[in-house]
Amino acid sequence: MNAPSDLSMKTEEVLRVELEVFRREHADLNEAIDALQSEGRADVLTLQRLKRKKLQLKDRIRLIEDRLTPDIIA
Repeated sequence: MNAPSDLSMKTEEVLRVELEVFRREHADLNEAIDALQSEGRADVLTLQRLKRKKLQLKDRIRLIEDRLTPDIIA
């Protein structure tokens, strides 16, 4: 994944597209994890790797959302 500092170099349109891609990938990973757990086919290491990837995506999504949301000073 790209470093957080790379966000400042991207346009809002690019960030919005990346955000949707990352959200879809996050949802796909969630479905895969649920399916593997319900079938009981996955080993612990595979589940840990998928969950780690899902958390990394969640962090990336939050960074992009923060970048796209304007700061409002109350």
